[in-house]
Amino acid sequence: MPQLRPLWLSLAPIVFCIPASAADSNDVSQLLSLSLEDLLNTPVVTASRQAETSSQSPAHIMVITREQIQQRRYHNLADLIEDLPGVDFMRGTKSSAYNNFAVQGYNGSNKLLVMLDGVRVGHPAGGTFPVAENFSLYPAKQVEILYGPAAALYGADAVAGVINIITDRASDTPGASVTLTGGNFGSREASFNASIKNENQLALSMGGHLQQSDRAPLDEYFPADFPKVNAGSTLAADREDYVGNISSHSLYARLDVGNDLSFGYYRNHFRSLTSTGDTSATALYREDSYWDTTTDTLYGKYRFNLSTNLASELVVDYSTYEVDPKSNYVNVYSAFEEGYSYVHGERLGIEQNLNWKLSDRHRLLAGLGYQAYTAIEAASLPSPYSTNLDPADQGLFYPNTNNSLPINIDEADFHNVSLYTQLQSQWSESFSTMAGIRHDHQSEYGNSTNARLGAVWHPRAQHYFKLLYGEAFRAPSPEESLGSFGSFTPVAGGYESNRGFRLPNFDLVPEEAKTLSLTWDWRPRPALNLVANAYHSKIENLIVTGASMPDDSTSMPGAILKGPRKKINAGEETHNGLDLMAQYRFQIGASWSGDLWGSASWVRGSIIDARGVKSDIPFAAEHKFKLGTTFRYQDRFSITPRLLWIGDTSNDRKASPPNRLMTPGYTVTDLHLGWHKLLNDKATAWLDITNLFDKRYYSAAGAGSFIDMPQQPRTWTVSLEYPF
Repeated sequence: MPQLRPLWLSLAPIVFCIPASAADSNDVSQLLSLSLEDLLNTPVVTASRQAETSSQSPAHIMVITREQIQQRRYHNLADLIEDLPGVDFMRGTKSSAYNNFAVQGYNGSNKLLVMLDGVRVGHPAGGTFPVAENFSLYPAKQVEILYGPAAALYGADAVAGVINIITDRASDTPGASVTLTGGNFGSREASFNASIKNENQLALSMGGHLQQSDRAPLDEYFPADFPKVNAGSTLAADREDYVGNISSHSLYARLDVGNDLSFGYYRNHFRSLTSTGDTSATALYREDSYWDTTTDTLYGKYRFNLSTNLASELVVDYSTYEVDPKSNYVNVYSAFEEGYSYVHGERLGIEQNLNWKLSDRHRLLAGLGYQAYTAIEAASLPSPYSTNLDPADQGLFYPNTNNSLPINIDEADFHNVSLYTQLQSQWSESFSTMAGIRHDHQSEYGNSTNARLGAVWHPRAQHYFKLLYGEAFRAPSPEESLGSFGSFTPVAGGYESNRGFRLPNFDLVPEEAKTLSLTWDWRPRPALNLVANAYHSKIENLIVTGASMPDDSTSMPGAILKGPRKKINAGEETHNGLDLMAQYRFQIGASWSGDLWGSASWVRGSIIDARGVKSDIPFAAEHKFKLGTTFRYQDRFSITPRLLWIGDTSNDRKASPPNRLMTPGYTVTDLHLGWHKLLNDKATAWLDITNLFDKRYYSAAGAGSFIDMPQQPRTWTVSLEYPF
């Protein structure tokens, strides 16, 4: 039997397994002869810890293959997420996360669980983290996306869904490749990927990338948005030009010992300016004021069989997230004095999973886990945080207070014990069910129990109906529970804070999310796939910024806190939405073939804030349309145009309840051209143009920064990929 290579219709929740010989020859007629049953019965890791097939899973699942990543020019995870159905993506809107995004109405990177080979690679303590050029996709064999709450399997933060980047075993793909990229606005990037194996069943995969970009001088393209105005003691005439530099790098390694033992390491680094997303009236655009984040993840997996019908896997992982202590800012929150920040997160996880075939009809998945966390959150520091000292021993004072107001830095240490089980039952050839439950006991926030229930019915080979109810929880992040920042001004009898001084809150409780979704998958012809996914979701105990509190002159001796604020559990949020997806493969004559993919999404919802005021959900366009197509001429040339049509998007500023201020919609076109089999039939050259028609457009931002964040003008890069 020929070796199988996955080539999936990316906007449908099924996996296509295509013979390698067919994919290499572009013989579309051979590809279309595969049956739907063959295509649906391929395991996907994201669906569960121990891999359930897409036909059994009631979740809406997508799989993007390496071929599609290359053809659609997804350089990094941010590019891929932006093209997904139901996703609102807002680039360069916040320094601490850089890109903000919402998935089916769920806003923020802390509500989406990002994994590499089934191991968490986001913020280990559950905070926001950058999803940008740092998540380069050079090691990806495929990327799997599971929509909706999945805490029953994955625990906290799997609220909007799960993204799992799957890498190759070195024994499957020995060899190496290098990619070099350069473009306008100082864009440059290099990446490599290599795999080796020996006769002793040792297989090593490794890779890395290095990227830097000066970005566009947005003050030249959007002069009205970046006027030179007075900022603190800096006069308008002395103001600096806008800058928005970014850089990133990553390092990846995976060692497989036979089929049962694996070790992995992943480093992810991103650097942006702390003025990102701020107006010229609120921040100085200094190139030496930056936000520098690094995540390191180390893991090991051991797979073994306890019996013929009982498989097991032990997973141990350790990860850290750190903001460089020299990260600093000069903005209105520091009274335009130099301020420093420090963030640290740490996680140790141990989990034992079981996959038990009870009978031909029933399969039980189960797992027991322990996770230990540490978190530090510090801002408004007059000098860099000393990593050699404990938080309580920093000896720092608020700037401009003559060393009379000490800064209190808190550290959180907590642990979590988890137990989950899920029963998958195939009652007949056309009907299956799934029932799962997970219980977490966290030392800081108590108990949380989350269920996952679903059913799959396919009355005909061309139709699949999936019904899923899922629950999830998100523990308060360090930024929300520990975060404290602000500045002081000398007044008679002491010091007075700026209005909106932020206080920590140790009484927060986890957010609780529930989603009900219905997916219809229809394949009227082998080359055409249509999918509809409707959902209703609700978040309770939503963590929001509380209203200004009364002035306080007692909680901090020597200081008057003017209208301080803190994060509180006072919100509620609901989403109702529909995503329609289509994928069509076609052949034009003997030489041309291609793929057409697209989605149409609608979402509406409401959010209740700390004042009990109900308004539209922020950062989600009511409608959005995404369309792309790839034309391939034999195996020599490809052209991929892509279009995003995004409707008016609400931001978190209110006009009047229930309405929010709206960022105008936009239409942006990208174009990607590829020349293949160059340099001894090995290399590929690419020309990638984003914002082809140089559209001036904005993304929704938020409080304390731009309401409408200006976006990049036309940008182009040229790449050369060379395999060895």
